Amino acid sequence: MQEKTYLKWYNKVGYGSGDIAGNVVYAFLSSFVMIYLTNTVGLNPGIVGTLIAASKVFDGVTDIFFGAMIDKTKTRLGKARPWMLYAYIGCAVTLAAIFAIPVDLGKTSQYAWFFIAYTLLNAVFYTANNIAYSALTALVTRNSKERVQMGSYRFIFAFGTSLLIQSVTLRAVAACGGGAVGWRTVAILYALIGLLVNTVSALSVKELSEEELNEDSGENVQAAEEKYGLATAARLVISNKYYLMICGVYILQQVYTTMLNMGIYYMTYVLKNENLYGVFSWAINIPLIAALVFTPTLVARWKGMYKLNLRGYMLGTFGRAMVVAAGYLGSIPLMLLFTGVAALGQGPWQGDMNAVIASCSEYTYLTKHKRVDGTMYSCTSLGVKLGGGLGTAVAGLMLAASGFDGSLAVQPESCMQMLYLMYLWIPLFISLLITFVLSKMNVEGANAELKAQQAFQEAPGGRNF
Repeated sequence: MQEKTYLKWYNKVGYGSGDIAGNVVYAFLSSFVMIYLTNTVGLNPGIVGTLIAASKVFDGVTDIFFGAMIDKTKTRLGKARPWMLYAYIGCAVTLAAIFAIPVDLGKTSQYAWFFIAYTLLNAVFYTANNIAYSALTALVTRNSKERVQMGSYRFIFAFGTSLLIQSVTLRAVAACGGGAVGWRTVAILYALIGLLVNTVSALSVKELSEEELNEDSGENVQAAEEKYGLATAARLVISNKYYLMICGVYILQQVYTTMLNMGIYYMTYVLKNENLYGVFSWAINIPLIAALVFTPTLVARWKGMYKLNLRGYMLGTFGRAMVVAAGYLGSIPLMLLFTGVAALGQGPWQGDMNAVIASCSEYTYLTKHKRVDGTMYSCTSLGVKLGGGLGTAVAGLMLAASGFDGSLAVQPESCMQMLYLMYLWIPLFISLLITFVLSKMNVEGANAELKAQQAFQEAPGGRNF
């Protein structure tokens, strides 16, 4: 039986464009905040890393909190869209603030300015916006193919935006006057672009009613709308082993991305050409986008996401191993080639990840008979914040421990060896770990078994008394 369709092509494209808004925050921040703070503001990378780690303490409860709040929200716009719309205003303001630290402030005040703005952005505004945006995948359609397509459109825009930001930002900063003025101007421009696109994205889809979300489920709407508190919501998602796996993979992915973003230091001090950072961004993002284009077709051909994701990451791990070898050979062309191979293998998981989370939410519904779509998607924000924050904090501390000095054109040998570790070896190790976790994440198979058991029990003569 063919699944009912809910979305037009423009709904999917409009939804996917929301990751332009997400990445003018995330890609800009993760790629450039450290080098802005160390080389323009003059802050110590170790102290910055420590502040970012401390900021994660405030992030600890906000993911599940906002997820539960979204689940309880009822407005004419739906559950998630109000949070997506209004939280981004705070994202825009705090992003601009992070890159507008006054250079004439004392060092203590500069550290405080950064810590407050960074914590508000991550713990409050980005959390609310990102969870709401991700949760829309489960709230605007019940069609599994459409969910995969939404994820593919979303991450095509995400990686396209990342590619653009990583390619043009350094030149844009220079064109806007360079130094603190250049960074501030570019940050304000990105914030305004994000605000506009986020609004268009939120208004391009319409959430389904509770009746539509629960049709053919065998449950009445009143039961589906049963009230539950934050503690109950937390227990529901934590008891789902697939939620924990996805959180783990998401955190590892963000640490992986953070280490690749340290490539700007690797290109500047090891390869002696900071503009290669943009070239390597092309080698990463173009194969990712190509993989995303074909992900829906491959999911249909392989009858699910599990095999595609696992085999893709096996290819990705091979690619990263070859990048390590090429790095020690000093061959930039080979490094670019195998960087592309790694990205191509990792692409399918990026494209269908939201659909996997929707299946994870369905697993909770099949086992616990409660809908926690918003809370389930807290793993996206949790992973971005913990993984990105942990990665940035560790990177800053590792740079400081290696003797890095932003005022020096040539770094000490200890720093050079640290950059090899951060840019080559750590991404390979993380890719291996993700491959292992994905080998255990067959939530589609688990849901199929649960549905088969339920159908057997409901069939005449199927119940055992």
